[in-house]
Amino acid sequence: MLVAHFVAAAIAPLLVRWWGRNAFVALALVPGAATVWALLQTPVIARGDALSSSIAWAPQFSLRLGLYMDALGLVMTLIAAGVGALILVYCARYFEDSEPGLGRFAGVFVAFAAAMLGLVLADDLIQLFVHWELTTVFSYLLIGHSTEQKESRRAAMTALTVTTAGGLTMFVGMIMLGQTAGTYVISEIVADPPPAGTALNVALALIMIGAMSKSALFPFSLWLPAAMRAPTPVSGYLHAAAMVKAGVYLVARLTPAFHDAVVWQSMALAFGVLTMLLGGWTALRQFDLKLLLAYGTVSQLGFLVALFGAGTRAAALAGIAMLIAHSLFKAALFLVVGIIDHATGTRDLRELSGLRTAAPGVFWTALVALVSMAGLPPTIGFAAKELAFGAFTAGGAVDTAVLVGLVAGSALTVAYSLRFLWGAFGVKENVPATAVHAPGPLFLAPAVVLSGLGLVAGPFSGALDPLLAVYADTVPPAPGAETTHLVLWHGFEFPLLMSALCLALGYVLFVLRGQVVRLGLRLALVDPDRVYRRMLAALENVALQLTGGTQRGSLPVYLGTILVAMVVVSGWPIIAGRLWELPAPPVRAWDTPVQLIPTVIIILTCLFVLFVRRRLFAVVLVGMTGYGCAVLFFLQGAPDLALTQFLVETVSIVVFVLVLRRLPARFSTPALRGRRMWNLVIGVATGALVASMTYFALAGRQDESVSPGFADAAREVGGDNIIAVLLVDVRAWDTMGEISVLGAAAAGVASLMFVRRKAQPRGGPHGLRPRSVTAPHAPPGGAGQIDLGGLRVAPRELHVKPAPSRVWLAGADALPTERRSVIFEVVSRFLFPVVMVISVYLLLTGHSAVGGGFAGGIVAGLALIVRYLAGGRFELYATAWVQPGALIGAGLALSTGVALAGPLIGGDILSGGSLDLHVPLMGDLHLTTSLVFDTGVYLLVIGLILDILRSLGARIDEQIERDAVHAAEAARRGVEAPTEEVTP
Repeated sequence: MLVAHFVAAAIAPLLVRWWGRNAFVALALVPGAATVWALLQTPVIARGDALSSSIAWAPQFSLRLGLYMDALGLVMTLIAAGVGALILVYCARYFEDSEPGLGRFAGVFVAFAAAMLGLVLADDLIQLFVHWELTTVFSYLLIGHSTEQKESRRAAMTALTVTTAGGLTMFVGMIMLGQTAGTYVISEIVADPPPAGTALNVALALIMIGAMSKSALFPFSLWLPAAMRAPTPVSGYLHAAAMVKAGVYLVARLTPAFHDAVVWQSMALAFGVLTMLLGGWTALRQFDLKLLLAYGTVSQLGFLVALFGAGTRAAALAGIAMLIAHSLFKAALFLVVGIIDHATGTRDLRELSGLRTAAPGVFWTALVALVSMAGLPPTIGFAAKELAFGAFTAGGAVDTAVLVGLVAGSALTVAYSLRFLWGAFGVKENVPATAVHAPGPLFLAPAVVLSGLGLVAGPFSGALDPLLAVYADTVPPAPGAETTHLVLWHGFEFPLLMSALCLALGYVLFVLRGQVVRLGLRLALVDPDRVYRRMLAALENVALQLTGGTQRGSLPVYLGTILVAMVVVSGWPIIAGRLWELPAPPVRAWDTPVQLIPTVIIILTCLFVLFVRRRLFAVVLVGMTGYGCAVLFFLQGAPDLALTQFLVETVSIVVFVLVLRRLPARFSTPALRGRRMWNLVIGVATGALVASMTYFALAGRQDESVSPGFADAAREVGGDNIIAVLLVDVRAWDTMGEISVLGAAAAGVASLMFVRRKAQPRGGPHGLRPRSVTAPHAPPGGAGQIDLGGLRVAPRELHVKPAPSRVWLAGADALPTERRSVIFEVVSRFLFPVVMVISVYLLLTGHSAVGGGFAGGIVAGLALIVRYLAGGRFELYATAWVQPGALIGAGLALSTGVALAGPLIGGDILSGGSLDLHVPLMGDLHLTTSLVFDTGVYLLVIGLILDILRSLGARIDEQIERDAVHAAEAARRGVEAPTEEVTP
């Protein structure tokens, strides 16, 4: 089911493009099929059995990817899938084909349904949290569907902020609960709850806060009414049937385990009843039908949390029955509001009149749903409310207080139900009859089905009792309480009297609706949305002041602050603990006196950097320190590390030089003596700290080193190069993360260099229009034109005239004469194929000799760098015609594909394999999957260097040439200006 939903979400935009809004009907087949499958499992679940499936994830931490369906999971699955299918059908007539972003909306909607199914079926706390946050992200996208409207974006951000904050709080509680219980498997926690204690109470309080934020309980209620900016199908699904039920579901899921926990029970009852009263009272003064239903939803969610959190069997049975009833009548009413809005163009109940006779089908559909919401027979809402009242009739003072709150909240529910019926369909004085066009059958059908199910479920509620009792039986009954059952008629008992009282009080509130509105405005609490906005403004102001006071724009200050903090925080334990007095092996000054040569060079270059004024000289000195480290690696018997260090340092120097072209030749401010000494002190202290930490860490080793076993482990996978084997076999996960970071860095570099202001004229600054340049020797297939991707270039007069004879580098002819070097062009032409062959050699032999994909990729990148320096950016375009992004993507895909190929052949992720072949004229070949993995690294590194060359190289070349054009244009205008003055 989950895979089918996510696949449908992925292809939904394509289906919408093909079939328009009718694609929603096809998409509804997926949750519809899930609904049918869930219904077929009902006999199994009703017997008390459960369906489960799990895959080991991290067994040592008791983590697994598990799915679990019991009675509660079945009910939530039917709600999430069944209501979702009907609302997708509703979308096929709610939207027009011209709706902006309709394909995106369809995909996100189905993906949300998948996330909701994953949430209610997850059997692991961490897995549940992942789906929890997915619903948050998808709801953010759905609420903000109308991206052109500021209020939609603000409502989406409010929902995202509130629910994410609650979700992170809940996540901390889940970690604490999992650690306390010794497992993160939900079914195991419920079956064997951890013992009571402070840690458990804190965990339960944090989880309850997360549930309250998701289900919009006070004080987190503000996001749900604001989310009514979303399209009505979103309100009908997310805010009536699915997303807001996530918090309710979490409370219902954990109550069987913690029904006797005081913090759990008291928070659920207190905030549930308070939210029910506040939400119902606020709904009575709303004029927008959607807002009326929104605050009514807030009230009903408080009702549900109070029932599930009460911790008794009767309340649990009433809660799961009310859960079903609320999903049916509230989703139907939201869909009715959407039909009214479409048919009349307004949702303001003060402007609606006479819809009872103008739209009888909509009226009867809404009436049945409102009867269920008000808790009147013969609907499922009445049967559930009777159970709820009965669950608190035989208790003490707390139960009595809760019962009073529930009766008052139910009276408010009757009042705003009547207000909705009168506001939407009643005939009002001095209000002309509202013009309306009848909705189509497909538009009205989903609301009719939902409303009809609420009506039919009432008389047949006894048939639902065996299934719902399976969940209710997991919660122990209250002391002395009798076993209750879900039936439509319980006789003339106390709950029936409470229902009659609710009906009477609700009718009085409706009759006095004018006075109630005025009283509600007078007694209204502080607007939570205003408080939220003020909190955000205050937080933004504090952040601005803090940023302005600390982020001064000086990189040396930032680096110095970090290093000083590190020295103080990490150095104090060394000094206070007097680690040097502990027994430790003697310090070895050197292994060979030759090591003194690179060491002295490193120290001297670091000191010289403090005194130089020219940027290029400083870069060269810094590069010398890197080369010195490479020499030390080589002398220590690590040629692989030495080679990599040499190559990386060379590329780094080239990148520095490319950037320095746009910076002044000298540092902007003189390096004062005090600053030099301060930098020297920080550098020496940091170096001494790192050296000390390294020495004490090695001296304090208790166990044997693992490095002696690396050689044997490398030979087991057919490799002699221990470093390469570590990177592509033993620690391949780390390498996967590193190459992903490289890909992200490449995207960041390109974005920083290639992003343009949208307001900038197409012709560039000062109205200059780009000029196309025809390369004298363009690559085949280009029709003589080199595609520069929209880059502006210098005019023809700055380029060398095309030569009829053959040239060494085709792109070099586009360079100005003063930038050309024939010797460099010839050498680079000869060296390029040789260096590329060497790079491939390093790639192929890296598993058994010095080299590897990383080193080979850098060597290939250096070949491209030489080609670029000799022939300019046109030569780079002609030589490396493949886009850097394609190489980076291919490298990531190749490495990831090898990683995932293991399970397909019966092994583990990143499991290795090998193949020995005898090839004529080549001899015996030992091929491994690590070679394919390393090839992905090779391609990614080449793409990264090519991306740097195109952004920091070619892009800066373009800027330099454009500046030259501007200077020439300015000089020309300056010379011609006096002539224009004397011409008249």
